[in-house]
Amino acid sequence: MVRIERLVTSGTFSLDGETFDVDNNVWIVGDDEEAVVIDAAHDAGAIVDALGGRRALAIVCTHGHDDHIDAAPEVALHTGAPILLHPDDLPLWHMRHPALEPNTHLTDGDVIRVGGAQLHVLHTPGHSPGAVCLHAPELGVVFSGDTLFQGGPGATGRSFSDRPTILASIRSRLLTLPPETIVHTGHGPDTTIGAEAPGIED
Repeated sequence: MVRIERLVTSGTFSLDGETFDVDNNVWIVGDDEEAVVIDAAHDAGAIVDALGGRRALAIVCTHGHDDHIDAAPEVALHTGAPILLHPDDLPLWHMRHPALEPNTHLTDGDVIRVGGAQLHVLHTPGHSPGAVCLHAPELGVVFSGDTLFQGGPGATGRSFSDRPTILASIRSRLLTLPPETIVHTGHGPDTTIGAEAPGIED
């Protein structure tokens, strides 16, 4: 039976010469035997503990901001899981991990299988060039990273981001999902596609 677990970790986000304290949602999707980690943030030990000995199939990065990838190499070292990132976010990745490459480049339409569930990769640029969301239709959820939150789109005020692009991504890739789809975000509480649709600018 596939289940979804949320682990909240705390650390910092740094870009454009500024640093902020942040709490991140780390999502673990799997069954009793295997799991996928979505956004290995801040605390590798806590993430490995949450896996509880299950085989980690992948560490999926929804985007390359440092608060979503800082613990990924250490989690990979402990579990042997490959790190997956969209190549358009390699410049951001290399700001944090200049001497390390992700194992696999995510592309739009990829499907990551875990415990009988399928995570469909949706390329949703805007918050960053290589931002992706992961739609699990059987589970009725989408993991939105920092693309969509309760209250609207992710931030676009920093380098590598663009508001018209994120709005276009949300309209074309997320608002087309069933309105009851639960949105598991990169920070803060869940929402649904239907709840956020009216707030997205036409």
